[in-house]
Amino acid sequence: MPTVLLQIFAVAILAVASNAATYSVTDSISGTGFLSAFSHESIPDPTNGRVNYVTQSVALAKNLTFASGNTFILRADHTTVLRPGGPGRDSVRVLSKKKYSTHVVVMDIRHMPEGCATWPAAWEVGANWPNGGEVDIVEGVNNVSPNQATLHTSSGCVMPAKRDQTGTTVGTTDCNGGCGVRCNKVNSYASGFNKAGGGWYAMERTNSAIKVWFWSRTDGSVPSDVRNGTPSINTSNWGTPFANFPNTSCDISSHFGPHNIVINLTFCGDWAGNTFSSQGCGSDCIGFVNNNPSAFTKAYWDFAALRVYQ
Repeated sequence: MPTVLLQIFAVAILAVASNAATYSVTDSISGTGFLSAFSHESIPDPTNGRVNYVTQSVALAKNLTFASGNTFILRADHTTVLRPGGPGRDSVRVLSKKKYSTHVVVMDIRHMPEGCATWPAAWEVGANWPNGGEVDIVEGVNNVSPNQATLHTSSGCVMPAKRDQTGTTVGTTDCNGGCGVRCNKVNSYASGFNKAGGGWYAMERTNSAIKVWFWSRTDGSVPSDVRNGTPSINTSNWGTPFANFPNTSCDISSHFGPHNIVINLTFCGDWAGNTFSSQGCGSDCIGFVNNNPSAFTKAYWDFAALRVYQ
């Protein structure tokens, strides 16, 4: 009998260990570390925005990228009136040099771009879009809160209508068309986020689910391992995520390949441009971006740190 009990106990311990949501830090990036961990992508905007993504050397020379201590800033030009028909507004798009599969990313963000015509995003993407999958962690347009987390995949990945999350499912549950969840906190995006001093976003990707959490800087429930950037984390102590994308009707391992992390800021384009008027910003998004550089003084990212755990 003792032997049987020991075997049962061992199996129970193994089961707990296999379900343990503990990870160790593999990349801790802050300040100038971003300049070596990420590449600036000077490419045409895939979302058709009124933007001109510049190289790292140009971004540094024009102070569109600034790194020092625990500060990393990415911003758009806010002084130049643009010529109609000429290049879009100078801005920045950076791509991590490393790729990640099963992992947790924690973003400590002090400030994100705000204002009409803006379309900032912090996200992950695989090769051969959408076949390698996409996870939008922070995304929104035209200063309209709250934040929305979204998956994009090839066909055959569908989310259940009801799941264990605090956010609200929006639009379709078919991730081939983009399946989104809006955060339940108004200070999760743009000016509300910035007025609260920013906060933390975290995304966990396993073969069982993809989950996204948000905690405001002033939130008393921020897990200590998130707030302190500890060498190890335990996501089982983080509470219910605002966005939960389970593998119920989506084989995550086949729909999501190795991902790069992307941080960018574009203007107008397929989302911000198409909703510019309906979201109270005016009638002409392109004209607004061309003629109102001072409208983009607050259109910048300020990252305190980005950490990846595996």
